[in-house]
Amino acid sequence: MRAQGVHRQRTIAALIGDGVLTFDFACACEVFGYDRSDIVDPWYRFLIVSQDPPPIRTSTGFLMTTDLGLDALAEADTVVIPGWADDLRRPLPETIDALRAAYERGARLMSICIGSFVLAATGLLNGRRATTHWRFADRLQRAYPAVEVDPSVLYIDDGQILTSAGTAAGIDLGLHIVRLDYGADIANQVARRIVMPPHRDGGQAQYIDTPIPDLPDDDPISETLTWIVEHLDDEMSVEALADHAAMSPRSFMRHFRATTGTSPLDWIVGQRIRLAQRLLETTDVSLEMVAERAGFGSAVTMRHHFAQRVRTSPKAYRRTFRSATGQPT
Repeated sequence: MRAQGVHRQRTIAALIGDGVLTFDFACACEVFGYDRSDIVDPWYRFLIVSQDPPPIRTSTGFLMTTDLGLDALAEADTVVIPGWADDLRRPLPETIDALRAAYERGARLMSICIGSFVLAATGLLNGRRATTHWRFADRLQRAYPAVEVDPSVLYIDDGQILTSAGTAAGIDLGLHIVRLDYGADIANQVARRIVMPPHRDGGQAQYIDTPIPDLPDDDPISETLTWIVEHLDDEMSVEALADHAAMSPRSFMRHFRATTGTSPLDWIVGQRIRLAQRLLETTDVSLEMVAERAGFGSAVTMRHHFAQRVRTSPKAYRRTFRSATGQPT
């Protein structure tokens, strides 16, 4: 049954430029641009705004055109910023001015994937927590150190400023905005239409790959890192690892942090999670056995670390990724 008469029409503007990431832009079109007035009336008014003169070449090579330039952002209640193929390509000064003006008059600004770099260039992310695709999180942090980058989540709602992680997380954030504007029932109906869960468990952390650093053979830590990964079910202390590396504990700690960017304990937990994820994806062994093989000792301890690092439970992780790989759950 269509909901009528209780909502005002809101205007969503997708801001694009040359090199716009095709799927990022498509996510905005699918969630906001497709006419869903059979679900709720009025639905969104959807505008496509470009900072560059048309035709606009997307990241996958086809051309798009629009009649709307930056002045159309003045009509938007929400501005959606898909990523651009070149994450370090700064928006034009007039684009920055238009986004700041939209923010000052109360419009919401939402980035998808590496569209966060465009938002960061405006200065509006300074002092805020924000996210982006996990592969670009370190680059965003280096380029804009005043931003508090969190690569572990699917999206962050900081009031007027909203940021999402890798491309598909733009749909998660889009559904979140529909939920804010129209309520949970309408958002759930839209999610069913696009065959998406209304809310995905966990965060982006469950998709992040953390391989062993590629180190030169003569690096003093290289052999020890390999040994750790081969003995994750063993008890490990800094003293024992330092002995293995033929260093004093103090020297080992200094070299280890310089190589990995973190402490031995933190790195070992990360590798144990990585092994547990592989076991959950590829085997049917019990959670207790996974925990033992990965070095956690117990399923309780493994659940604790999954909750902290992966933002989901081992059981939910197995259900998601065994299904995704065609394995039985």
